[in-house]
Amino acid sequence: MGTLTATQIPDTTRAELDAALQRSAEAAEPFGEQAPAERARQLRAVADALDAAAGELIPLAIDESHLSEGRLTGELKRTTYQLRLFAETVEPGEHLRVTFDRADPDFALGPKPDLRRMLLPVGPVLVFAASNFPFAFSVAGGDTAAALASGCPVVLKGHPGHPELSLRTGEIVAEALRSAGAPEGTFSVVLGFDIGTEALRDERIKAAAFTGSVPAGRALFDIANARPKPIPFFGELGSLNPVFVAPGAVGARGADIAQGYVTSYSGNAGQLCTKPGLLFLPADHGLEDALVSASAAVSAHPMLNDRLHEGYCGRRAVVTDVPGVRLLAGGANELAEDGAAPTLLATDVDTLLNNREALLEEVFGPLSIVVTYSSEDEARRAAEAFEGNLTATVHAEDADTDFVATLLPRLRERAGRLLFNGWPTGVAVSPAMQHGGPYPAATDARFTSVGTAAIDRFLRPVTYQNVPAALLPAALQDENPWDVPQSVHTPH
Repeated sequence: MGTLTATQIPDTTRAELDAALQRSAEAAEPFGEQAPAERARQLRAVADALDAAAGELIPLAIDESHLSEGRLTGELKRTTYQLRLFAETVEPGEHLRVTFDRADPDFALGPKPDLRRMLLPVGPVLVFAASNFPFAFSVAGGDTAAALASGCPVVLKGHPGHPELSLRTGEIVAEALRSAGAPEGTFSVVLGFDIGTEALRDERIKAAAFTGSVPAGRALFDIANARPKPIPFFGELGSLNPVFVAPGAVGARGADIAQGYVTSYSGNAGQLCTKPGLLFLPADHGLEDALVSASAAVSAHPMLNDRLHEGYCGRRAVVTDVPGVRLLAGGANELAEDGAAPTLLATDVDTLLNNREALLEEVFGPLSIVVTYSSEDEARRAAEAFEGNLTATVHAEDADTDFVATLLPRLRERAGRLLFNGWPTGVAVSPAMQHGGPYPAATDARFTSVGTAAIDRFLRPVTYQNVPAALLPAALQDENPWDVPQSVHTPH
């Protein structure tokens, strides 16, 4: 295929990295002590600046990612929307979770002191940008937005797949923050594999966030935990996103399910972390022709870069070579000069369970497997074989309720988001969204990397006990100069 190699831009030097880390460390205290309303204003300034630069940024993204103008225009809109959503979230100050326990000399367990608790930013955060979303999971993406919203300076390690876009976006973000009153050093971009790992080992970095593959994410997670003073590492790694279709759903709307599945697994050349990698159907589903024709109708599409395309071809070869796996769609044209066409495979539950190492591992690209089950018990056994996932989906009708009632608890143990009669490739940016799951979907299933709850990753609780009023942070003062919500517990 044609070369997809990104623009050659020199890596950040060690001296440049040290300067960026030092500026970030020096910015941490003044940035973290700003009023929530001030930080909200700065986030909106970044969103406005990115919107204003769309005419410059989108062509850069097209050149480096080979994604369409329509896709990238929508992604930039999502990016600026989530910046404004975080601004709206932090402006009232509820995220600080301010709680008072008034002193009580008559407390049942002995005199109780005056206790005042709030959440504070952890300090400088290292964010590793993703390849498949040049805007929404990259320089100004969700991890950056959440960290800045929490009051943490960000050192952003740009992805090698779009370095020119990363640097230009970083310049726009840094200037918008500076012009809106954020301290110098609140945001910076660095480039280079070794530079990223060196930054992760530096004691000035207090937390890190990552979106990418299991091997890379696990290696970085181990570095973060092997530091003399370990730090939180929030990684979104790999996911198969299984879809289970109950018999009643096949009978009621089988054709629609077949088309929706193909659209979901093949869209964006299968380069989405929520792509459904496995579709479970009853053995007598009768949808094979519909699945094959829908897959064959999807044109080949260039992948983001040569490295990802080569990795996809390697994993495809492994999966298709498993005995008992049939090729339904995607022959020689899969390796066409213009990119990767969808590959659809078929097997049964026994083959899947006997070849877990090969088949229960994510294939990043437009490949998915149809797995037939011969009984409800077999479907449940398949669900129990999975490790952690970002999503698990069920298609069912009222007649399938008993089956689904026993299936859902097994899926809930293994996924962060459960979908009913839908497709997982849309991830809403909202307060209730959970984008994470048990390992290897994420390194900590308690948190999300999408939605406003993502801010919790970069805050830590601190309690002030009997501290004089003049020394309390603004949010913990009785006068409440920031006008943030305060939950006050008084003696009975």
